[in-house]
Amino acid sequence: MKNEVVYKQLTEKILPFWNAMRDDENGGFYGYMSEDLHIDDHADKGCILNSRILWFYSTAYLYLKDEKLLDYAKHAFEFLKTYCFDPECGGIFWSVRYNGKPADTTKHTYNQAFAIYALSAYYEATGSIEAIAIAEIIYEKIEDTMRDTKGYLEAFTRDFRPADNDKLSENGVMAERTMNTLLHIIEAYSALVHALRKKAADPVKGDVRDELFLNVVENKLAAALELMRDKFYNSDRHRLDVFFDKEYESLIDLTSYGHDIEASWLLEWAAGILDDEEITESLHPISSDLVEKVYREAFDGHSIVNECEDGEVNTDRIWWVEAESVLGFLRAFEREGKEEYRKAAHEILAFILDKQVDKREGSEWFEMLKEDGTPCHKPMVREWKCPYHNGRMCLEILKSGIEIG
Repeated sequence: MKNEVVYKQLTEKILPFWNAMRDDENGGFYGYMSEDLHIDDHADKGCILNSRILWFYSTAYLYLKDEKLLDYAKHAFEFLKTYCFDPECGGIFWSVRYNGKPADTTKHTYNQAFAIYALSAYYEATGSIEAIAIAEIIYEKIEDTMRDTKGYLEAFTRDFRPADNDKLSENGVMAERTMNTLLHIIEAYSALVHALRKKAADPVKGDVRDELFLNVVENKLAAALELMRDKFYNSDRHRLDVFFDKEYESLIDLTSYGHDIEASWLLEWAAGILDDEEITESLHPISSDLVEKVYREAFDGHSIVNECEDGEVNTDRIWWVEAESVLGFLRAFEREGKEEYRKAAHEILAFILDKQVDKREGSEWFEMLKEDGTPCHKPMVREWKCPYHNGRMCLEILKSGIEIG
């Protein structure tokens, strides 16, 4: 089969690792594994981690058609609806205790988006009306309380009063709007549109309300894509700016190569789902520009550096940056036919398999490597370290049918 090494990475490394993180006593999945592969069964459980696990198993099932994967997806879904979703104020908590009791009750727009993304995938896999209903409720919460007339805001208290955005602000700034949150709003709304179309077309489950609601979400997705194009894309610097104040003034000179290469294909994917010719045509040159800059500045022939702030390059190799780079270059090759992009995807995948993948039994991928390939002291699982990026990379390579392994 094509990309057999990728198939084996998915089925013999990534899936078994996350299967073993399942918590059958308290629900969901364990929230932390140390670098020495010790599971902390009393660690808090990040709700973003649970959402990404739910997305991963749902999407893996859709490709692999292995019924056992549905059981893991259902396990993650039950934890999301029972513990991550706030029955009092609505929305998704930032984290819960190991036993499901609320821990960090912050409501972050980014976190809500990933719940929608996951629930939409679960609906695609199972047809669960309950899942798509929760996704719709979270969508309405975002649109009603987590944005203003100019776009999406970031962090809120449990009862949706504005809070400091310490969760998604880095590099010494406190951002009131971030590219990262908007990118994943776009991702979530695209998945929701796809799921709602499936539901609306179902003669049993669909009704007129579904068509009306679908049209509303499609319009919001179009507006989000236009916002990314008009406010976040910096044509002079050939990048998406990252951190902003409320008036869309950029707060820092930062190029995030991982986000740019991820956005290069996610924006194309979202535009394809929306199927708006004008928006699609306006995004093509942006996607090409982002990929070309990452290839020119961040690719050393084998892997991708992390970011560049004020002219200073951070040369760490981050697991998700490498995974998204494989996918971004693969998609760019599909669009533009440039052989150098296919070769870049091949070389980065080879680097991942050689360096980023931890060869220890019962492990998965190292979160971060130094420039020389030495693993940094990072946990194997935490709220941000998940199967979303590397699992998606494997699945998308396999679905593409393009040999890069």
